[in-house]
Amino acid sequence: MHLTQISKMNNKPLTPEEVQVAAEQFFPLFDIVRTRMPEGSTTEDTLKVMETVCGLAHKLRAEEEKIKFGFNKNETKTDSQSTDVG
Repeated sequence: MHLTQISKMNNKPLTPEEVQVAAEQFFPLFDIVRTRMPEGSTTEDTLKVMETVCGLAHKLRAEEEKIKFGFNKNETKTDSQSTDVG
């Protein structure tokens, strides 16, 4: 969802507290990317790379959740062996 779409959803001004919460989430992520950027990179460069990195992070999360979805995480080796006739 793009920022323009979000702003159309709610035109009510943000409170300082809401901006503070958003900044507390945003800047640690931004700093992770910024520290890995080449010397001389601009803030705009960092934001573009951050968008790509976050897109990859979402993709990796979705793949991980897809893998977990098909398995019973509570099943142990002895549970699966208990159906063996011996």
